[in-house]
Amino acid sequence: MSKKIRLLYMEGVSPLRSQTVYHAVGYAMKADTPNTIIMVSPNGPYVSIGYHQDIQKEVDLDYCEKHNLPVYRREVGGGAVFLDNGQLFTQWIFHKEDLPATLEERFKLYIDPIVATYQELGIPANLRPINDIHVNGKKIGGTGAAQMGIAEILVGSLMYTFDKKTMSQVLKVPSEKMRDKIFESLEAYMTTMSEQLGSTPDRAMVKDLYMKKVSEALGMEVYEGEWTAEEEAMAKEIDARFTSDEWLYQKGQLKQQGVKIHQDVHIVEAAFKAQGGLIRIIARLREGRIDDVTISGDFTLLPVFALGALEQSLRGVSATPENLKSKIEEAYYRLNIQSPGVTPADFTTAIMNAVAPPQAA
Repeated sequence: MSKKIRLLYMEGVSPLRSQTVYHAVGYAMKADTPNTIIMVSPNGPYVSIGYHQDIQKEVDLDYCEKHNLPVYRREVGGGAVFLDNGQLFTQWIFHKEDLPATLEERFKLYIDPIVATYQELGIPANLRPINDIHVNGKKIGGTGAAQMGIAEILVGSLMYTFDKKTMSQVLKVPSEKMRDKIFESLEAYMTTMSEQLGSTPDRAMVKDLYMKKVSEALGMEVYEGEWTAEEEAMAKEIDARFTSDEWLYQKGQLKQQGVKIHQDVHIVEAAFKAQGGLIRIIARLREGRIDDVTISGDFTLLPVFALGALEQSLRGVSATPENLKSKIEEAYYRLNIQSPGVTPADFTTAIMNAVAPPQAA
């Protein structure tokens, strides 16, 4: 890297803008735009869902409406999460040539300054591959990646506090017993700076410490820069997209217009938990072949258009493990797909779980 890094520090913006700012910088990026780090926190709570998720399956929309919690779909993978000003989001928008080639290496580069910040505060954090940050077996943050225009994006947060109770409430679950189990698990396996230190550290001090660690990790100067008019214009466009129903509900049910369901045509659904995240499948089968398929989940998959291309490539394929795996591997090779912790075999298993559910022992 030869360029300096611009810092945009944005505490207390609207929930919507806390997500759209890094999309705007990414899509507005040109060849001469500096690599940029945004540090941003919202002035109110909200729910963010991953790019590949089906909102109606992942989020309790009735609860969110009742409690005035907006829900926004981001263009980054991962799961549904409750967010508020207890988190300071750290968003990297870099030129491709200034980052490592593989996602695993990028996540490590991104996470190292966060870990170093926590460690200097006295919190024994460490990278837990592929892209989590742990403290003595408890998670204190995850990360995500995406591509927007010519920009490569890495996102995560510094966790001051986390409202675990509300997090358990915003998720859509089949029973209250399961919701209780989610809350118990969050209590047992998630932590924050406030929990680790017994008090909440000064935010200005944490900001300065983090930027020092970024500068050390990258060997580059970091300077506080300005939000440009072009970026603001782009942010307004993305604000409008992110608040549209078309965008929010895009991973809904399969389009079935004009399709009659009969003995040779049926809809199937299943999920499979791979190392890199949950894969959900909804497929329409016709005479033993994939007639249509929707893939969603909390995994990371790049390039951004690859999931749609993967879905398209499976149409008409005979629903056998061999044929599916071969077609998916072909798409991975052709599109240079990267999906940390999720393999063609995992997608094949997920689809076959829908097509021919495993029998109970």
